[in-house]
Amino acid sequence: MDDDKAAARTHQKIAQSAAVLKDSAVEQVDSADRRTELAADRTILAAERTYAAWVRTGLAALASGVGARGLLVDVVPSWLSRSAGGLLALFAAFCFVAAVWREIAPSVRPPTPRVRRLPQALLVAVNGFLVLVALAALIGIVATD
Repeated sequence: MDDDKAAARTHQKIAQSAAVLKDSAVEQVDSADRRTELAADRTILAAERTYAAWVRTGLAALASGVGARGLLVDVVPSWLSRSAGGLLALFAAFCFVAAVWREIAPSVRPPTPRVRRLPQALLVAVNGFLVLVALAALIGIVATD
């Protein structure tokens, strides 16, 4: 009889252990799914930070080009101040184009994120306008005497 009771207790402990393992496996799958979602969100946010860095660099280059042309007029020969300002304005236009290109054509598509991406039409419109401003600044830098 004692053997039957011991066997019943052992069987009950094994059943409880199996239930705990089953719940643990479900929690691990849920945890992995959640980590995948969070990784996708981080990927989107990192891409947007990279986009902002390109735009920030382009704006700084544009301001530097205009400033270089204005400040170097009487300091260095005219061709040098024009070329320095013009190169900085061209670099600014490149940065604006690169920002949109990297955001619209990412090399890796993350799993389905919960974070909403910036609308591509908005990115193209804003950066297209910034490219036009950079080209207008380039014309103003190079054409003025």
